[in-house]
Amino acid sequence: MSRTVRVKYERSILRLLDNAEFREGEELEIIVVKRSFMGFREKAGRYRFKVDRDVVEELVEERR
Repeated sequence: MSRTVRVKYERSILRLLDNAEFREGEELEIIVVKRSFMGFREKAGRYRFKVDRDVVEELVEERR
């Protein structure tokens, strides 16, 4: 199971900012993404681009 949990780095420790239901001593694998990148998807989603062809339709056709 994967999920996103916000943390804050303080004194060489990653402190959880969100409620997380981990068991004491449980080992986790983490991927670190700096906050400056967080929110990119939401900001980029505001922009719309016009194209002269239906790119999604082309991708569907290629996969058939």
